[in-house]
Amino acid sequence: MVSFEDFKKLDLRIARILSVAEHPNADKLYVLQIDIGGESKQIVAGLRANYRPEDLTGRKIVVVNNLEPVTLRGMESNGMLLAANEEGIPVILTPEKDVPEGTPIT
Repeated sequence: MVSFEDFKKLDLRIARILSVAEHPNADKLYVLQIDIGGESKQIVAGLRANYRPEDLTGRKIVVVNNLEPVTLRGMESNGMLLAANEEGIPVILTPEKDVPEGTPIT
């Protein structure tokens, strides 16, 4: 179980995907540049098998904004997008309505 106090430490935000590039050292990963309300970040996500770059670019997503950076196959990732797992296939979580980048999830 996670305490409510620990859950409150997560900074969940709306972001917009600015660009998508294939990870140079991993067949399943993309390197995404995202906008979180005037702040740009890079995240690495395992979406290549299920999404095309043109289907991701411009899309609004939900991200964990305050995750410790991690290096994945030589590329730094500074956050994590949220997705459901439907029988092993990622389904990206998106806001129901168009809200500005950087909007906190409460």
